[in-house]
Amino acid sequence: MNLPLESQRLILRDFVESDWPAVHQYASDREVVRYLTFGPNCEEDNKKFLQREISLQGEEPRQHFALAVTLKAQKQLIGICHISVNDADNKTGSIGYCFTKQFWGQGYATEAVKAVISFGFQELGLHRIFATCHPENIASARVLQKIGMHQEGYLRENHCIKGEWRDSWLYAILEHEWTSLDFRRCWKD
Repeated sequence: MNLPLESQRLILRDFVESDWPAVHQYASDREVVRYLTFGPNCEEDNKKFLQREISLQGEEPRQHFALAVTLKAQKQLIGICHISVNDADNKTGSIGYCFTKQFWGQGYATEAVKAVISFGFQELGLHRIFATCHPENIASARVLQKIGMHQEGYLRENHCIKGEWRDSWLYAILEHEWTSLDFRRCWKD
C-alpha cells in the first residue's frame, strides 16, 4: 500500500506510540467527541487506542487504516481519518474522521477525507464507500456532501452511544461516481 498519503497541506500516516498526547488533545475534548461513539477519553484510553491501532497495522491483508492527519509544513498531528474494508467480497468500505477543535472550519477534514477515499478506490479496490454522521452534526454532513457523497438514508436509533440510542444519516459514494467528479465544482467553498 502506498502510505503515507499526501495532499496539498496534509500528510496522512500510520500512528506511532508517541502520537498519544496529540490524540489525547482531541479525544478528551467533550465538544469534539459529542457526536462520536467514544470519549471524552482519559490518557489511558488514548494510549490503549493507539496500541490497538498500531497492532492492526500488521494485519495481512490489512483491512483497517487509522491514519494520523498531520500538517505537512509543521508535521503537527491535528486529527484522525480512517477507512475500513467492511465487506471484501462486495468491495465495501467505511470512513470516519475527527479533528482537534482549533483546526475546524479550515477545510482540513474535506482534504483528508478526499485523500482517504482516493486511497480506498485506487489502492484498496473498493466499489462503495459509506459514512454515517449524527443528524445534528451539520459540519460533518457538509464534508461528506462536499466530497461527492450522496445521502442514502436516515438510520433510526442505529447506535447506542454513551447510554442513549442515536440516529444517523447514511452517506455513500460509488467508484464510478468518484472518478467522474469534477472537483473544481466540489472545492468552491
